[in-house]
Amino acid sequence: MPTERPKVVVLGSFDDLRSPDVRFLQEAARRGAVEVLLLSDRAADFSADRPPAFPVEERQYLVEAIRYVSDVRVIDEFKDPASIVARCAPGAKAWAVREAEASPTARSFCESAGLEYVVIRDEELEGFPAMTGPVPQERPFEGQKKAIVTGCYDWLHSGHIRFFEEVSELAELYVTVGSDRNIEHLKGEGHPLFPEEERRYMVGSIRYVKQALVASGWGWLDAEPDIEVIRPDIYAVNEDGDRPEKREFCESHGIEYRVLRRLPRPGLPARQSTDFRGF
Repeated sequence: MPTERPKVVVLGSFDDLRSPDVRFLQEAARRGAVEVLLLSDRAADFSADRPPAFPVEERQYLVEAIRYVSDVRVIDEFKDPASIVARCAPGAKAWAVREAEASPTARSFCESAGLEYVVIRDEELEGFPAMTGPVPQERPFEGQKKAIVTGCYDWLHSGHIRFFEEVSELAELYVTVGSDRNIEHLKGEGHPLFPEEERRYMVGSIRYVKQALVASGWGWLDAEPDIEVIRPDIYAVNEDGDRPEKREFCESHGIEYRVLRRLPRPGLPARQSTDFRGF
């Protein structure tokens, strides 16, 4: 039987989740199974002196979707971080923090509590490496069908996660993100907001995604060369991504074409990437 990995606890609001947050979780996961103590809206407001931009239900949904996270617990109070860890993380073997958050008080607490105090340095968070570490709760796929979705995925949000989740229920999910040159060609100057390797990394960090890659083609069918390699059974789009070129391509290549309604997860607000350009 596999040895159970030690529990590593992290604490934060994870509001407006970005690639540095995911990189931090990835590095923490190299030390063990990551449990996130997620500050509620009230606790996040108290800790940052401002209300969070995203409600706790949405923040929890995003953090739980990160493949490097094993568990999430919502904390509805804010005292000093050491007190929260002491009360809310029984069985933890380590507490991981970013370099800017490290403090002598927290280190002393860990020494007295028998916890390893893991300070993840800024240089450890550089770059966008391939997926590593454990992938908890991977789904079994009956018949191992493959599905592909394509897009820009410029500002990864809960709507994208829900789309990936729904498609992953159909088959193993492969995602191609448009190259920087092609996105600018299709959407105009100022697009994309984030470079292709960062967008690929963020998509690949989602547990519902088998593999993420940068599309190697051009135009609305920029994933055509990659489809020839992946050989998917299903090409899935949402209503906004439904285009005649994609439909015709699938018909001529014997690929099932699925158009999914653009619906948020129940209880969460609808999100679109364009809403975040001035965020």
